[in-house]
Amino acid sequence: MAFDYFTVLAEMRTGSNLLESNLNAIEGIECHGELFNPGFINRAGTDSYLGVSQSERDSDPWKLMMATRAGGGRMVGFRLFHDHDPRIWQHVLNDSGCAKIILTRNPLDSYVSRKIAAATNQWRLGDVSNRRQTKVAFDAAEFETHLSRMQQVQIGIQRALQSTGQSAFYISYDDVNDLEVLNGLARWLGVPSRLTELPRALKKQNPEPLEAKLSNPEDLAPGLARIDRFDLGRTPVFEVRRGPLLAACYAGAQTPLLFLPLRGAPEASVIRWLATLDGVEETALPHDFDHGRLAKWRRGHPGFRAFTVIRHPLMRALEVYSSKVVSGEFEAVREHMARLFDTRFPEDPASMSEGDHRAAFKAFLKFCAASVSGQTGLQPWPMWASQSANLAGFAQAIQPDLILREDRLAEDLRYLAQSLGHDAPPPYQPPTKEPLSAILDAECHALAYAAYRRDYEHFGFAAPQT
Repeated sequence: MAFDYFTVLAEMRTGSNLLESNLNAIEGIECHGELFNPGFINRAGTDSYLGVSQSERDSDPWKLMMATRAGGGRMVGFRLFHDHDPRIWQHVLNDSGCAKIILTRNPLDSYVSRKIAAATNQWRLGDVSNRRQTKVAFDAAEFETHLSRMQQVQIGIQRALQSTGQSAFYISYDDVNDLEVLNGLARWLGVPSRLTELPRALKKQNPEPLEAKLSNPEDLAPGLARIDRFDLGRTPVFEVRRGPLLAACYAGAQTPLLFLPLRGAPEASVIRWLATLDGVEETALPHDFDHGRLAKWRRGHPGFRAFTVIRHPLMRALEVYSSKVVSGEFEAVREHMARLFDTRFPEDPASMSEGDHRAAFKAFLKFCAASVSGQTGLQPWPMWASQSANLAGFAQAIQPDLILREDRLAEDLRYLAQSLGHDAPPPYQPPTKEPLSAILDAECHALAYAAYRRDYEHFGFAAPQT
């Protein structure tokens, strides 16, 4: 594939200075340093480059980008870190004409190297005789934060490449001085020149074993033991990403409130309260939004508050079961329950006993777990998708100011209305208690947790006792 330019996606103390130096030794390649570092251009202490000042770059980064790429005949690029200009970061990740060179290093080595560089104020080394040495202290909590940040950056890069159908050239710190790897990189960039020997302009700064760089090497093993290096404790997420369900949103007629409903959680009762708050019929409330109408409403209501309401996952599933599955409205769900769990509903649901409902509801919870985990051909609809996924969908368009909980909704809605000028807001009338609550047992709680563990953990619902 022919590339127009390249970027080295790296982080501090991963060897990016050394890689840049080696790349610039290859005829036809020119790497221009950290062009979009918020503190300087190209190198520390530089506030203008290629005729573009730092202030000009900050207001229009594309001016510097085009100045860098001008000249032709060379493969030009620059180094880019996750905290550099986000406009350029997003652009290069999505630009298939940009060759991505992803430089990585053992995160513990980069953490220690960064602490040494900060302590000695030596960030590059050209002459070994000028090398400054010191020992630094290992801080387990500090390293865990560093590791988490680096993992999230790499996950973001991987996601961007996958969703845009791109590939990248991965190179580790240990391979930056490998002649064959460097020539392979030149070949991948489409540059015909090759190195016959390694450049020697820069040197690796701290070649000693890790323990020799630490003032407290005895704290290393206990500190690392507390870190889940492979993220084994995470809850796997196979649920499809959702878009924002803007058409379901309702706004106040006069009060600048925007309700983002999570299907299966309190919805109709909140909409009734919203209408009563302004003394209008529900049909008078602004609703049926799309991105354009929502943007217009927000501009016209400065100081607005957006909120949503979550429900306990078990009670939410029971509500969907009783209102949508038992009624036959979700025929596709019934078909899956019959095929997967041999669960069939009578023509007259009123004939079902409490035991019948309990067995059918457990089958529905098993179906939900399978659907949310991507194990059925029926992708989760908003009604039984996790509340976490639905809320993440809304976040693509708008973030709620408040996430309210059903068990204290009356108090929270009163506070919300009073904060917007209603001294005596109408009381919230909760929906009537679900009549099938009597069918719930310990197994129902366990099945709900299995299906919606992500919601239990994200929102702090207590896990069922085993």
